[in-house]
Formats: sequence, structure tokens, C-alpha cells
Amino acid sequence: MSLTALAATLLLSQAAVTAAPATPLNDRIDVAYTELSSGNAQAAVSKLETSSAAKSEDPATLINLGAAYAANGQTEKALVAYRAAVASSDRYDLQLADGSWVDSRAAARLALNNLLRTTARASR
Repeated sequence: MSLTALAATLLLSQAAVTAAPATPLNDRIDVAYTELSSGNAQAAVSKLETSSAAKSEDPATLINLGAAYAANGQTEKALVAYRAAVASSDRYDLQLADGSWVDSRAAARLALNNLLRTTARASR
């Protein structure tokens, strides 16, 4: 288990956690951070689906795919992506927006729980 294999910054939004690499992606997977941080969730979905992110085991990629799906109202797909991030055998530390560091599984659980809470409120 590598806890520092990839450093990423998480931006917390109402129902999603978005992961972004803290180092250049020149030799890494593009996790569509630019698209998500600019509010273009559909472009993020397109980029991540085209790059086979849905089959990825990379937690940051899966978290961002979940965030993009959630922003597009595709709750079931978002839940699948977040659950895959929680279950991923890949693990590393991610930095949260408040500056704290957390294991990628904990970040994925946070994203999943945020979405479940938002979905529960919407169904009331």
C-alpha cells in the first residue's frame, strides 16, 4: 500500500468530492480536474469515459468520475464510481480543501456519504 504515490487536492462541493493531482500529470492519468473545477461536468464525463476511467482502479479518477456523474444528475452511476473508489486496491493520501490529509478510501467514503445525504434530502 503506497500512501504517498500520488498527492491530490480535494475540493469539497455540496454533493461531491473532486480530486486533482498536486503534481503535473505529464505521465499520469488525466482525472478531468480542469473540467470539474470549471463547472463543466459533461466535458469531465466525456473525457473520463473516453479514457476508460469507469474501469480504472485509481481512486482520484473514480472520485472525479463520480463527481461528474453527480453533477449531471446521474446518481446511480455516481454511486457506482464512488463505491469502486472505496473498494479500490490502490490507496494513497489525498489533501482535503481544509488542508488535512486523508486516505483515498476515506475521501471516497466522504464523497459517497455526501451524495447519499443529498439524495436522501431530495427524496423527502
